[in-house]
Amino acid sequence: MASTVPVPVISSAHLGLSISGGNRHECISSSSLTSMSPSPQHLLTAFGGIIAIPLILSQGLCLQHDGLTQGHLISTIFFVSGVCTLLQVTFGIRLPIVQGGTFAFLAPSMAMLSMPEWTCPAWTQNASLVNTTSPEYIDVWQSRMRELQGSIMVGSLFQVLVGFSGLIGFFMRFIGPLTIAPTISLIGLSLYDSAGMSAGNHWGISTMTTALIILFSQYLRHIPVPFPTYNKTKKLHTSRIYIFQLLPVLLGITLSWLICYIFTISNVLPSDPEKYGYLARTDLKGDVISQAPWFRFPYPGQWGLPTVSLAGLIGILAGVLSSMIESVGDYHACARLSGAPPPPKHAINRGIGIEGIGCLLAGAWGTGNGTTSYSENVGALGITKVGSRMVIVAGGVLMIIMGLFCKIGAIFTTIPTPVIGGMFLVMFGVISAAGVSNLQYADMNSSRNVFIFGFSMFSGLVIPNWIFKNPDAIATGVVELDQLLQVLLTTSMFIGGFFGFFLDNTIPGTLRERGIMDWNKIPLDDSSNTLESSEVYNLPFGISSYLSSFSWVRYVPFLPPNAPSSQDEAMVDSLATKQQPVKPEVIRSVAL
Repeated sequence: MASTVPVPVISSAHLGLSISGGNRHECISSSSLTSMSPSPQHLLTAFGGIIAIPLILSQGLCLQHDGLTQGHLISTIFFVSGVCTLLQVTFGIRLPIVQGGTFAFLAPSMAMLSMPEWTCPAWTQNASLVNTTSPEYIDVWQSRMRELQGSIMVGSLFQVLVGFSGLIGFFMRFIGPLTIAPTISLIGLSLYDSAGMSAGNHWGISTMTTALIILFSQYLRHIPVPFPTYNKTKKLHTSRIYIFQLLPVLLGITLSWLICYIFTISNVLPSDPEKYGYLARTDLKGDVISQAPWFRFPYPGQWGLPTVSLAGLIGILAGVLSSMIESVGDYHACARLSGAPPPPKHAINRGIGIEGIGCLLAGAWGTGNGTTSYSENVGALGITKVGSRMVIVAGGVLMIIMGLFCKIGAIFTTIPTPVIGGMFLVMFGVISAAGVSNLQYADMNSSRNVFIFGFSMFSGLVIPNWIFKNPDAIATGVVELDQLLQVLLTTSMFIGGFFGFFLDNTIPGTLRERGIMDWNKIPLDDSSNTLESSEVYNLPFGISSYLSSFSWVRYVPFLPPNAPSSQDEAMVDSLATKQQPVKPEVIRSVAL
């Protein structure tokens, strides 16, 4: 086995199943990138993160008691995630990686929505006073959504610029583990209030959900379950699938949901809205499914013309930068697990640029969020051994179809609130820990590094908490500046990331001590295999071959500098028709 060095995988601002970013080592292999093995697991692993984002945003958008609109938001984010997945796999990084919503945008979004001018009116907190069809109520939530849309759309242009201009490589010179660790960790820690509010509606149900997810993901993950399968070679036979390792969150939610249903029909849960445990009932939003149309086509501007503010834009930019750096790590991990050579610079630039376009689409369509690469999907590659590009394409098409059928989104809104809270307890906890895991590259025996990380983390908790309790403390006399400072100083990930970045780049320290040397190392195995690299990363439909005849292509950061000759392409085609065994690679993976 050729020697390798770990690829930096900053994980996850979004979590549904598994996260890359730990120190557990496993040897795995995957199927050929060009194989056609169908597998729905990649889509299922993204469910937890995708449905969680609209449910969290609904609190800031004043939609707690509007299940129908929540269903529309879930359908919209499914639709946009499917479109962005197709764009990324076809024209972006061209690796089998799923695109979906990002938790990195949630912190600045919730900070903006907590500003005095965007605080939800008191009457929207009372279900009996909310008329979801009244023009007044519609304007309340749509005005907030339009403000989010505009900030996301303008902020995404920065990501498009950074990606297609090749600036991401420049940024990576200054951003290391001591910047990323507090940034990612504070994404999870800043959401503790949402988790507590949801779980606190019935701690018994939420604890059961958490316990089931832990049981499936940690204790039963290595236990295979036999399933009947069929293929042309073996006909009908039994396959052993690690279902608990693949779908712990989905299984935990489903089982808890079923138990809540049994408790509802047997009247174990109270029917009085004033009593504890009422929100654990499954019949509270039953009319949402009947009210939701069977088919609805999401379209840009469906909530009105987007607006933008400087405060919201600057906050979103912090999330954009965090999401970009995370995706670079996911690209390298995905390449290793799918048996592809390390992604060249032009592919990484193109991938980041396409993600920026995806965020632009998400903002235009009105998901209230952006898109990013899903590290849950990267972890699923190691479990399913299916690294096929076409599998992800099929998953993207399926997400688009799910987004068109509103009944599906409406079903997800009926999940009892305590069940969602139990899922949040696990998801946000793992996100926080995944951020800390990036410190494995830095020398944590160094008092310098301990100070930088500790100070950044503590500041990211203290400053936003104080500003929330003293909202009138910021009074510069300029309204726009007050709003900007309010959003930035209440965004934990910005505070922690800023201090980590500033201190790490100003306090003297060696590159090895800071973790920059290990952080920027890339596996060299097969990196010189230009034929295989061209097959994987060059643009499809003969675009790369056509453009290679122009001399100016070499100066475009997101285009391959040259394409193989027709004879070389024939050799690549011949190579692609064979199942190439993948060398076992030592990777980092934490299965949730």
